[in-house]
Amino acid sequence: MLKRKVLWVAGIAAFAMVTLANAQTKPTFKADKALLKTIAADIRLGDEQYKLMAKELGPDRFPKTYDPKTDSLKTSGSDWWCSGFYPGTLLYLYKETKDEVLLTEAERIMKVLEKEQYNKTTHDLGFMMYCSFGNAQKIAPKAEYKDILLNSARSLASRFDPKVGCIRSWDSKRSEYLVIIDNMMNLELLFWASKVSGDPTFRNIAITHANTTMKHHFRPDFSSYHVINYDPQTGAVQQKRTAQGYSDASAWARGQAWGLYGYTVMYRETKDKKYLDQAQHIAEFILTNPNLPKDKIPYWDFNAPNIPNALRDASAGAVMASALLELCTYVPKASGQKYFNTAQTMVRSLSGAPYISKPGTNGGFLLGHSVGHIPQGTEVDVPLTYADYYFVESMIRYKAFAK
Repeated sequence: MLKRKVLWVAGIAAFAMVTLANAQTKPTFKADKALLKTIAADIRLGDEQYKLMAKELGPDRFPKTYDPKTDSLKTSGSDWWCSGFYPGTLLYLYKETKDEVLLTEAERIMKVLEKEQYNKTTHDLGFMMYCSFGNAQKIAPKAEYKDILLNSARSLASRFDPKVGCIRSWDSKRSEYLVIIDNMMNLELLFWASKVSGDPTFRNIAITHANTTMKHHFRPDFSSYHVINYDPQTGAVQQKRTAQGYSDASAWARGQAWGLYGYTVMYRETKDKKYLDQAQHIAEFILTNPNLPKDKIPYWDFNAPNIPNALRDASAGAVMASALLELCTYVPKASGQKYFNTAQTMVRSLSGAPYISKPGTNGGFLLGHSVGHIPQGTEVDVPLTYADYYFVESMIRYKAFAK
């Protein structure tokens, strides 16, 4: 136990240094002392909430959301796309609190998750494996984590088709090749795999996917469609539509967040300015949108018909905040200050009512008021595991500006 603790604590120090180096390559911005105190309280709350959640989980189950009507956690198996967020959040919280209970639970649930390294039926292995094992590998590297991540990257790469130039998202009928904007979030795993293995194939797939997505997913105002249906034989675009947004032509909020985060990562990994430009264009669409509320937590869709009475999506706000806190370090200071200020407002808003949970409530989740899939009527105005993950990540990134 002592040896394990020494390894993890040493890894945390290294992880903090890497996070700071990645996040602050440009002149830094001044963190607000009051918000830093609030973040410290949120981290303590997360520690207690996630220990509460762990007691309610079945041995092989992963949290998805919480149903207040039945006062019960809604869970999934390891093959659900959100399975990596629970161990990832535990590791983020452990990094901040050094609470061994969180680490023990993260290690337990990752043993359940590790078999998904061979899952070739999903495009979400970045979410599932890099948010979990990737964070574990950054904090305390292990040969077994490296192998799991490389196998995960191979499984993800198996879904790439050079004719289309994209990684297939959802499996569907043979005449369709569906790609969703969410898939931009899974490319970071491929970049990691190329750096570690020396095999450029993973990196090349990520770049090709990002380029194809940039060409077809975005409108002239740099808002994004959710789903592109390609012809699997020719790669031609057959249809541009939504699945979780209000309409085919609308700007589904979390989709805009995925694009913002994804192209920020693309710039970090390649230093190709076209990706930085793309991330800034997406940021400008979000930040200058007349339907972005004053607290900067977006409505579930920027074109929802019942704004200002439309539901908010805390998960989209958390993803945007985390992305902006990285993006602000790559751009000239005037733009960077705007991105930083917006992210700061987002983190402050999420840390208060009505989004933050009261201790002992909400099934152990940190945030409420996220929106999963309104057209399908599932996970509407509830806590979601990925909202917590990116909220904690955004708080950690914000704290780096105080150092």
